[in-house]
Amino acid sequence: MAEIIGVRFKSVGKIYYFAPNGEKIENGAKVIVETARGVECGTVVMPNREVPDSELSAPLKPVIRIATEKDLETVEQNKKKEKEAFSICEEKIAKHKLDMKLVDVECTFDNNKLLFYFTAENRVDFRELVKDLASVFRTRIELRQIGVRDEAKMLGGLGICGRPFCCNGFLGEFQPVSIKMAKEQGLSLNPTKISGTCSRLMCCLKYEQESYEDLIRTTPKVNAYVSTPNGNGYVEEVNLITGKLKVKPENSDGASFIIHKSEVSIIKDGEIKLSKDEIRALKGLEDK
Repeated sequence: MAEIIGVRFKSVGKIYYFAPNGEKIENGAKVIVETARGVECGTVVMPNREVPDSELSAPLKPVIRIATEKDLETVEQNKKKEKEAFSICEEKIAKHKLDMKLVDVECTFDNNKLLFYFTAENRVDFRELVKDLASVFRTRIELRQIGVRDEAKMLGGLGICGRPFCCNGFLGEFQPVSIKMAKEQGLSLNPTKISGTCSRLMCCLKYEQESYEDLIRTTPKVNAYVSTPNGNGYVEEVNLITGKLKVKPENSDGASFIIHKSEVSIIKDGEIKLSKDEIRALKGLEDK
């Protein structure tokens, strides 16, 4: 077992483990630690605890110190520098006529690096831009292209449900979401209905997927051939939540009827799959 603390560097971001270095550090405390990007100031979101060594992918780096008043002042100064850098970078982007959109700027705690996050439709040659920025700020410059999901997570906003974006509110990491999930949940495959503000599939499709998968295992699918007290027939519609099926009798002259899944036996089940037209129409919704 190893004693660790969990640290976040963004309000909703990945949690990184560090060795507390013999100190008892409370939840919410600010700490100075060394990361791959340099020295950073983060917030403790997991106080001292022990975890199995198997959960650690690399040797833990120790906490340098608990942040002092002077450290917190440095953090505030860096935030001002980030705002200044954002404005200057936008001016430089316009000057070089680059087809890119600046999203955010981060300054490491030790002022050793400025990171500029941007989105762009295509690859951008920003070598001259980096030279310009380096001459202004006299520090290491890194430009990082991000996807539209990452942009939404950074900027935040309100979803169609009226609540703040999940990615900006509580999701530390993006979970894989697929069009197949929407199909299995019986949702309209209209892109405007199943995509978020980022124009990609809504993260919340993942939340109830396991429950739907359990229901699908015990429910006949559309086009299934089933046996019912009224004779054999084909399933026309399925309501996974209520378990009710609309069945058309094998005799085409008979009227369709509603029956609960517990009253039928599956002779040959149907299949949930996306058609080529659906795949073509929804191409790109799964991308990051």
